[in-house]
Parts: sequence; structure tokens; C-alpha cells
Amino acid sequence: MSMTVKKGDNVVVITGKDKGKTGKVTEVSPKTGKVLVDGVNIVTKHQKARRQDEKSQIVKKNAPIEASNVMVVCPNCGKATRVAHGEVGGKKVRTCKKCSGALDKEFVKVAKKEAKKEVAKKETAVKAEPAKKETVKKEAAATKTASAKTTAPKKETTTAKKPASSTQKSKKTTSDKAE
Repeated sequence: MSMTVKKGDNVVVITGKDKGKTGKVTEVSPKTGKVLVDGVNIVTKHQKARRQDEKSQIVKKNAPIEASNVMVVCPNCGKATRVAHGEVGGKKVRTCKKCSGALDKEFVKVAKKEAKKEVAKKETAVKAEPAKKETVKKEAAATKTASAKTTAPKKETTTAKKPASSTQKSKKTTSDKAE
């Protein structure tokens, strides 16, 4: 079973008794599909003294939680996100679905540069769109005014009211007779 959560990731719990808590992953076991997160799923264990000089005590410790119950927190945007896989510099890297930033620490700097380039491209495209729309609106207005000047006004046609048909008259007379 492949896991998208790695040791050292910051995660947020999305379900269970600790829903909403965040912590750092300290241990991952892919065979069982569980992760150990600091401050999450704390259990109490009663420890009995094994020797005469020891004391019995109650110990609190972290218990594993299902990996499907946690989501990785993106270091770039700070939001819980699903993990995508992409290539950065010829290497397969885990990336954020929301901001496309790298989740692997070695590639964070490279991914930030690429993300800035993409954002700059999008901003220039967005700035260019309103200018295009304004020119299209001006052209449409110019063609409307030009076409209105060239066409002659339409004459209104009047239609005479048609007399009621004979079938309607016969229906009226039969209904009058029925009363």
C-alpha cells in the first residue's frame, strides 16, 4: 500500500474524536496503513512496577491513527489538501492540489519559483481579457449605430378584425338552447 503521508509532514485530523487537531507525523507504517501523530489519539496506559524499586504509574502516549483519517497541510498555502504527484526538475514530487506547491522539502524552493511564474502568466492573461472585452463592446456598439442609420424605418401594418367564424356562432346558439 502506498501512502501519501510521510514522516515529518504536518497533518490535520479530518475525522474521529480528535477531528480538527494538527500535529507532526513521527512514525509511518505502510503495511498497516497507520501513522503516529504528536498530540493526537492520546491513550492512557497503566504501567505496573516490574521491580521493587519501580513505581506503578499511569502513562499517556500517542496511539496510531489511520492514514486515511488525516490530510497533509501544505507548507505554502497552509491549508489541508489532497496530495498530487508531479515532476519538478525531473524528479517525482508530491504536490498540493490547491496551490500546486511541492510538499517535499527538497523541492519547495524550486516549486515556489514555478508557482510564481504560473501566477504571473495568469495575471497577465486576466489583465488582457478586460481590454479585449472593451474593444469587442466598442466594435459592437459602432456596428449597431451604423446599421441603425442605414436602415429605413418600418411601416406599421394594421390588420382588420376578422368577424367571428360561423362555427363559433353555432356553438353559442347551441349553448343558449341548452339552458
